[in-house]
Amino acid sequence: MPKKPIINATFTIQRKQGPAPWHFVELRDIPQQFVAANGLVRISGWIDEVEIRQFNLLPMKNGNKMLVIKAAIRKSIGKKAGDQVLVKLYPDDTPVEIPEEILDSLLQSPRAYDHFMQLTDSNKKYYIDWVQDAKQVDTKVNRLLKLIQQMEQKRKFWDWPSERHWA
Repeated sequence: MPKKPIINATFTIQRKQGPAPWHFVELRDIPQQFVAANGLVRISGWIDEVEIRQFNLLPMKNGNKMLVIKAAIRKSIGKKAGDQVLVKLYPDDTPVEIPEEILDSLLQSPRAYDHFMQLTDSNKKYYIDWVQDAKQVDTKVNRLLKLIQQMEQKRKFWDWPSERHWA
């Protein structure tokens, strides 16, 4: 990681309401040089004492960026909406790491592998996180199968039908 972080400050965890509530911190003043054309900012760093790698800051309508704080991280740091967290972030341009079980599955279908390798890093990361975030072995296996099917149909992560990938 570079010596100088792009963010090193304390923030309050917020909670987005709705059917799939998100916990996040809102970040201001991200230098434009780190913002991709799609508005994402790829970062690594720390939320309190938990290291994060290859995360994307998401664009918000007001021009700020959102750092989503997943349940596993909240559980690890013991914090919830309204609590303060120390966020230290660095730009991350490392290649996306493909876990061995996902790579092995992709290699079973040359068509799926070829399409996956042509995806943007952010799209690869969405798929990887979706598979890796499965809590049950059966869910993970089902997600791996769906991943292969989607790759064989040359779909990106957001191209799925509306019932899609949250299973």
